[in-house]
Amino acid sequence: MKLHDDALRELGLAVIQTEAQAIADLSKRIDANFVAACKLLFACKGRIVVTGVGKSGHIGGKIAATLASTGTPAFFVHSGEASHGDLGMITNHDVVLALSNSGETTEILAILPLIKRLGIPLIALTGNSQSTLAKFSSVHLDVGVSHEACPLGLAPTSSTTAALVMGDALAVSLLEARGFTRYDFAFSHPGGQLGRRLLLLVSDIMHTDSAIPMVREETLVGAAVLEMTAKKLGMTAVVNKEDELQGVFTDGDLRRLLGATLSLPNCPIGDVMTRDCAVIHADCLAAEAMQVMQQKKISALCVVDDQQRLCGALNMHDLIRAGIV
Repeated sequence: MKLHDDALRELGLAVIQTEAQAIADLSKRIDANFVAACKLLFACKGRIVVTGVGKSGHIGGKIAATLASTGTPAFFVHSGEASHGDLGMITNHDVVLALSNSGETTEILAILPLIKRLGIPLIALTGNSQSTLAKFSSVHLDVGVSHEACPLGLAPTSSTTAALVMGDALAVSLLEARGFTRYDFAFSHPGGQLGRRLLLLVSDIMHTDSAIPMVREETLVGAAVLEMTAKKLGMTAVVNKEDELQGVFTDGDLRRLLGATLSLPNCPIGDVMTRDCAVIHADCLAAEAMQVMQQKKISALCVVDDQQRLCGALNMHDLIRAGIV
């Protein structure tokens, strides 16, 4: 069969339109059953155990992951494995969420008596309200579609999309009901950029102790430049005898002074440093340090305590390495 560009585009568009219609049809099913399912999940004292087989199993795994990452403890159990030992994962404090488009999946039906013996709620997502699974469930959510996007009507396409969207609707409704915040989300995603931006503190990435570029006010410019070069932050802090920050001297300051008539190598750094420099505290978010640098158009910051004593330093490269930028 020869592939034609127009035909491929038309097929792709038809799939999107079919699945979009399947999703639109779900809006009529956000009803009393949906509310009841949300209340069961919200009241769960244990975990949400999501189960399914085949493509429904893959969708179930994603739903479990979405629930878990948005404040509702959940995990996925393959229905086939459940009857071979994995049912031991389920306790009488849990709620089971079962996915089966037909509602007659053999592996799921096999574990229904055991779920009943545990006396725990069962929420079913099926495309057949008259199926065995639908009738057995505590709450049934209809995710049926008029037809699959597959031209053969065989491959799960629209049906899996509908089930996934219904799962997202449950997860997001519970997220709102629990008052789940961006910070809660960050704690579930410490490896992601959002997590790093909301959790990483200046103290986590700043240079400390001997790694801090630091000189006294009376230090000569030549020696200060050597300190800047050695510590590789593009600046050096200038402190008094009590280690209180007095100012900074940066690469930019050095370039601006190169044309001056004074003898730079023999000039005290206190005479040419930038006073009233921007600072930040160690318990601030690293993302705040980035904002300060962007607003002030600088590339490095000194970190001070409440008494203005120098306790750290960082630059834009530190933020980049930490994944903040």
